[in-house]
Formats: sequence, structure tokens, C-alpha cells
Amino acid sequence: MFEKTIENLSKSLIKSTQEIIKIPSVHSESNNQSKPFGENIAKALDYTLKLGESLGFRTKNIDGYCGYIEFGEGDEIVGIIGHLDVVPEGDGWTFPPFSATIDNGKLYGRGAIDDKGPVMASLYAMKAVAENCKVHKRVRLILGLNEERDWKCIEYYKSHEELPTVGFSPDADFPCIYAEKAIVSYYLNMTYSANEKISIVSIDCNNNAINVVPKFCSVALHINPDEVSIHSLINFVQNLIYENNYDMEINMNDDTTVTIVSNGVQAHAAHPNLGRNAISPLIIMLNHIFTEYNCKNELVEFFSKYIGNKYTGEDLEINFEDESGILTLNTGDFKLENDVLKIGMNLRVPVHTDIDLVEHTFNKYLDEFPNVTLTMEKYQAPLYISKDNKLVKTLCNIFNEETHSNSEPIAIGGGTFARAFNNCVCFGTNFPGHKDMCHQTDEFIEIENLILACKIYARAIYELCED
Repeated sequence: MFEKTIENLSKSLIKSTQEIIKIPSVHSESNNQSKPFGENIAKALDYTLKLGESLGFRTKNIDGYCGYIEFGEGDEIVGIIGHLDVVPEGDGWTFPPFSATIDNGKLYGRGAIDDKGPVMASLYAMKAVAENCKVHKRVRLILGLNEERDWKCIEYYKSHEELPTVGFSPDADFPCIYAEKAIVSYYLNMTYSANEKISIVSIDCNNNAINVVPKFCSVALHINPDEVSIHSLINFVQNLIYENNYDMEINMNDDTTVTIVSNGVQAHAAHPNLGRNAISPLIIMLNHIFTEYNCKNELVEFFSKYIGNKYTGEDLEINFEDESGILTLNTGDFKLENDVLKIGMNLRVPVHTDIDLVEHTFNKYLDEFPNVTLTMEKYQAPLYISKDNKLVKTLCNIFNEETHSNSEPIAIGGGTFARAFNNCVCFGTNFPGHKDMCHQTDEFIEIENLILACKIYARAIYELCED
């Protein structure tokens, strides 16, 4: 019903996706009440709302916190929940991350798959439906602006606007996601005072987000030459780097200071095995150093013994597992501030696992380290809707019929906007068998898949309106 219309709209879809990617909508601090998440995020919202108006839809900027684009009439709302903010670009891109370069059938750029490309596919799907039929519900594309941080945008929406009756979020994977693990961020904390032999001066993780596998971490150490030979220390570290095949180097800054630099591979914390963590092996290295030179540090000792005891991107796999998968942990932050040493961890917890059990497990092992404390910084409850739920079955059937496949609904470790509303699940846009480029260097969306997703969303909108 909508294929010909979408083919005619495809050039506009690609161009609009490029234009929104070119806006570097990374969160920045702001004192402007009308732009609470920064100038560039406000520009992204303004661009998208104006585009929606040009396509003939009703739009609303909700005090700069979020917005929506809508068509149709009726008491019920079919919601499509996406976001326009993106994580920082990172380093090592083949093409500039906000250039929206097209190469070999792929559109590269930060936000291409998370979540600007999917938002544009949804918007043009709305246009295709509006041009071809009259719907008996309102269809509302809700535009979040703070998804990559703390969801203040969607909380503001929920306290000021009508809630969708049913909906989907194009924020992760096809065919349909019926379960999303709980997400919790913890910090291990310890009051820190300099040791007379070797002490931590500073730590730099390039402001890595806790929900990203870190690709860089460095630690500067002060060495007391009356207690420790700096050249012996350097040789000790270099031997450990060689023996463990660490991607590290140690540099002598002056007669009393060295810096150890650790490199990794960036990935989303929902898939830590796709990356290589730069922080974990560096903390383990510090524990080797402190142990060798008798500089007790309970925090790095606890971490090395119970969490980062293997050099992988996963760091830890506690044996908590159910149909949604196994618990994973990403060490995403390491810092020294106000004389407190901190290690930040982002966990993805299986949907049927009690979060209190996870915290109890941590505290059980912390009993032997009385100077280390555990604090919860953020918690998002899991999403779970039965595979037999009508919404799940409807969306899966649409995907399978449009792609001539036979895929089953899936569970993920990521957190999508779907969990913000009742009767809502995640639906696309990453296709089965395709590498998930969310939060990764050289993020891209295949243009063919962008257009196919638009066709799938058009049919989903139509069927949810008709049901």
C-alpha cells in the first residue's frame, strides 16, 4: 500500500537524515531554560519540528525538553518514541562523525542508527500513511532530547502531555524486543590519601560515559625516589604489559612522576564483549604495582580480585541468567575527585533478577574491604512483555512479512525509550544479522535498510491505527 509513496519519498528521507546528523546534538550544560540540554540539541529539535510542519503535520515544542509531530484524529494515540540526542563522537572515524557522508551504500555519522536515522524513517512513514489513508487514531512521533543521559526529557513529557495508548520505539533491533534488562550504575568509593611510596596524582578517562566501553584511560603516579626506584618501577610495568599483552605504555614525565596509558576499543555497554575496556586492565596494573611495593589500596584490590580479574570487554559475568541473557558489567568510569577514589560500573541485569540480590552480592564481597563503599547512581527497571502479547505478535508478523523472514522476538541488554510507556516495545531499526553500530566509531546505517525500515514502520502505523 505504501511502497510506491515511500520510493518517491526516499531521496527526501536520505537528505533529511543527512541534515539531522550534521547537527552535533551532544548534551551540553545550559543555563537557558528554553534549551535545557544545550544549543545543538535545541537546533536538532527545531529542525525536526520544522520538517514535520513542512510535511503537513501538527507539531509542538514542549518547553525545550522534548517535542512531538502528529497527524490523525481520535481519542487514542499510537506513539512512536525516538530521540535526537547522541553520544559524543569519539575518535578514529573514517569520515568526520557529523559530516553525514554516504559511501558504498552506507550513511555514516553519529546518530545514523541511534536514533536519528530511525526517527526520520518513522517520520516519512507517517507521511506515507497520511497520503494514502485516513486513520482513526492520532499518530504521534515523540522526540526525546536527553535519552543518552538521564531521560529528563521523557519524564517532562509524561508530566505535561497525553500518554500513548500503544506504541513502539525505533531505538534498537528488529524484529521486535519483548524484554530489556534492568540497567543500574554503581560506584565503588574509597577515601584516598597519598601513599609515601607511590600515589595517584590524576586520572583521565576522556570523560567517558558510564554506558560506553572506554577506549582510553591514563593514570599519573607520583614516585618517592627515596622509597622506590622509578626505573625499576618502569621495568616492572613494562614486563607486565608484555606478559599480559596489554595495550598500554608507561612514560616517565620527570624524576618523580610517570603516566600509564591504557587503550581499548569503544562499544555500547549493552554489548561489552564487542569492545575492549581500557579502564579495567589499568586498575589491575595499579593493583600489581601497589602489591609489589606494599602500598595497600583496598579499592583497586577489591576490583582486581572480584570484578576485573580477566582482560575482556565484559569484565564480569556473575552467574545470574534467564531468558533475557546473563548479567554483564562495564567499567565505564575511574576518577579521583575531592580526595575520593571512584570506580563507576554499568550493569545490565536479567529481567527476572532481583536488583537487591545483585547489591547483596557486591556487599557480601565488600565485607573484607571495610574502607570501600557501594552507591547506586541510577536504576532503570526492566521491560518485559510476553512473546504472546498482541502488540509483540503484530509487530513481529509485520517485520517477517515485509522481509520474508521468520524471526522471533528478542531480549536485549540495552535500554530503549519503549520502557518509558506502558504497552510499548522496541521495534527496529537494526536488522537481524547486521552488526550493531550504536555508540561505535564509524556508526552507520545502510541506505537500503533505512528505506526498508520506513516501509515497515508505515505498515506498523497503519495496522496499529486500524486495530
